Amino acid sequence: MIGANLAVGKQWGLAVTTMFGAFAVSLLALFGLADLAGLPLLAPTLGAQSRFALDAGLVVTSVAAAGFLIRPIRRDVAAVIPIDPDNPVHELALVFVVALLGLQITSIAFTDVLASNNSQPPLTILDLVEDEFPFLVTALIGVGIFIRRTPGETARRLGVVVPFWWQIPLAVACAGAFFAFINASDTLSHVWSPDLARRVEATSQHVFGQLTANWWGVVALGVVPAICEELMFRGALQPRIGLVLTALLFTSIHTEYGLSLDTLAIFVIAIGLGLIRKYTNTTTSCTCHVSYNLLVGIGIAGSALTAAVGVETALIGISGYAVWAQLRRRAARAA
Repeated sequence: MIGANLAVGKQWGLAVTTMFGAFAVSLLALFGLADLAGLPLLAPTLGAQSRFALDAGLVVTSVAAAGFLIRPIRRDVAAVIPIDPDNPVHELALVFVVALLGLQITSIAFTDVLASNNSQPPLTILDLVEDEFPFLVTALIGVGIFIRRTPGETARRLGVVVPFWWQIPLAVACAGAFFAFINASDTLSHVWSPDLARRVEATSQHVFGQLTANWWGVVALGVVPAICEELMFRGALQPRIGLVLTALLFTSIHTEYGLSLDTLAIFVIAIGLGLIRKYTNTTTSCTCHVSYNLLVGIGIAGSALTAAVGVETALIGISGYAVWAQLRRRAARAA
């Protein structure tokens, strides 16, 4: 992405980034084809059917990603999402987004990601930072910090601004609504697919249990993913690839839920965060994400639940009044 940013505006820019993108997708395709041919490149525990599906998915993903190296295809896509078909950064972003989305969907669909997550050691704070920090770095480099943009311009491009007063209670109110929604979804999951729901619950407990056992782990779990993921997905990507594709990509990285109702719930929450970003800013969506993560990490039950409902009602009332007042002032100015 550094090279792509340096190539913006240069006559040779698209040619160089196209060659680099072609090299990357070719490696991905060759990996899948080599494994199909019998080279043991994937986990030996995979069954023959799963291995074939995974290899085929890699090849199909590489072909789909390679399509965006073709300018007429990017030009057609530009009619749907706000990209510049002649921008090297946008070209590579599309290629890598499609490649990552295809890899994640293939992995979730054709491998037992729950068992894979359970086989890994529980997350520590250091693991969490190592997993999430690349999102932050990619977001900053992707929009060209110190290359095409100053830090201030980078912040504005990512939607990191000082929020209006009413956007903070709006963010917390939405976090409460998301928390209620995810709990309702979890209840339905236990009713409709109890075995799968128990596996998802056990996987989540295994992956995050060590973090939620103490307050500093809960804080890290609340803050680190929210900041890094919001800057990457809602800040950098959504203004270019759109709300739905960003939400799909965001959902696909949360493999700890496998192919379950919880994954659909995460997609709905991703759409909600995207709408907050679209109509306010990334600061507000980030505040919502942090608040939601903290609610999940802490958990609410008993008498605290009653208090939380009261606070949520008040926040909804404040947010609703503020939004109504904003719309009323805009109508008055337009008149």
